[in-house]
Amino acid sequence: MFLVKVPRYLTKKANSVPCLLYHKNVIDHYENPRNVGSLNKNDKNVGTGLVGAPACGDVMKLQIKVDDDGRIIDAKFKTFGCGSAIASSSLATEWVKGKTVDEALSLKNTAIAKELSLPPVKLHCSMLAEDAIKAALSDYRIKQQEKKKSKED
Repeated sequence: MFLVKVPRYLTKKANSVPCLLYHKNVIDHYENPRNVGSLNKNDKNVGTGLVGAPACGDVMKLQIKVDDDGRIIDAKFKTFGCGSAIASSSLATEWVKGKTVDEALSLKNTAIAKELSLPPVKLHCSMLAEDAIKAALSDYRIKQQEKKKSKED
């Protein structure tokens, strides 16, 4: 396992330990986050999930865009939080792209945590990513039901 010393400015709180050890995968996603941005939340093919962890202040917005075949063709995120939260969001958007809606539902925080080698104290970050995926998928499904209902009327 590769661990990297992180400069103090990357730690969440000013009074925290001067240097935390993060796995190289967390550093990679933190320094080079994938899929940062937003999609049009009014688009019927876009699902938006907004979740937060009051205990630590992390907030995660994750969006998916689904094609007519039910496959996720794009994903974006914006996260306010620590390096582990940003890395979890970034990885989650990479992993959902190309999956069907049902396949994306099967993604678990444990897989994200394992890939990023998150320590137990940072597992809540991977849980937020899983919750954000589920919330985005739920929002998408609600929009699809409304779209179907409006066509029937």
